[in-house]
Amino acid sequence: MIPPIIDRATFDSLADPVVADVRWYLDGRRGDDAFVSGHLPGAIFVDVDRDLAAHDLPATDGRHPLPTPEAFAAAMSALGIGDSSTVVAYDDSGGMTAGRLVVMLRMLEQPAALLDGGLAAWDGPLEIGPGRPAAPATFTPRPWPLDRLAAADDVEGVASSGGAVLDSRSPDRFRGEPNAIDTRPGHIPGARNAPWATVLDDGQRVRSRDDLRAHFDGLGLTADGDGSVDRAHEHDVDDRSPIAYCGSGVSACLNLLAAEHAGLRPPRLYVGSWSGWSADPDRPVERDG
Repeated sequence: MIPPIIDRATFDSLADPVVADVRWYLDGRRGDDAFVSGHLPGAIFVDVDRDLAAHDLPATDGRHPLPTPEAFAAAMSALGIGDSSTVVAYDDSGGMTAGRLVVMLRMLEQPAALLDGGLAAWDGPLEIGPGRPAAPATFTPRPWPLDRLAAADDVEGVASSGGAVLDSRSPDRFRGEPNAIDTRPGHIPGARNAPWATVLDDGQRVRSRDDLRAHFDGLGLTADGDGSVDRAHEHDVDDRSPIAYCGSGVSACLNLLAAEHAGLRPPRLYVGSWSGWSADPDRPVERDG
């Protein structure tokens, strides 16, 4: 399996990867417009809302619930991503949105990686325009692995037992300050704030493995507590296995990739995240201050 995060040299060594531009914005800007304005040569545009999420589900499933395996397979096939494809994804935020595609594919044991630094670190020419049509591909539907995912009850159980539940949102949203995104401000009781941006340096590149291990150790994600990846038991989970969430199951994926990059077992992803949790009036909310 390709590493979860790769540099330019590794990217250049790959044989015919599918390059995926996964730009998406919370402020209303359109990722496809950004793509047309300039993208990596030969890249395809992957739409978070259209290609990586389901629709018309209960609010408690969150803003970006996982699509069915069949819907995801159809989207990947239409984009030219097939069963034998190696995918390299990027965005212009250091991986905040591109990480979602990489995590989804890696969950299915499909070779996929995040290009470290993304668009900001690309020193070559960019292509302008809508890009070339995708070549036909066949992506076989595969079930989402339950051991890599967490439901709301799982989150509540881990948090109440003192396990690591990582909230990947910004500190102000975690504290529960009023904002335009969270209709019910706050965080899951017992969660620990682990903003996705803290795994990046000032140049939007992923921090060193040693830095990341120290960072995650401080958050309770350690070798002793479901940390180092033991390939014989990498799919084992228990009631205290760490979980990560964000606003809608997108930016938390960068924490998962950073943990794996550091040699730790990635937390399970609570896809419903805060948007799903907070939509249930029976779920408790904690606010700081």
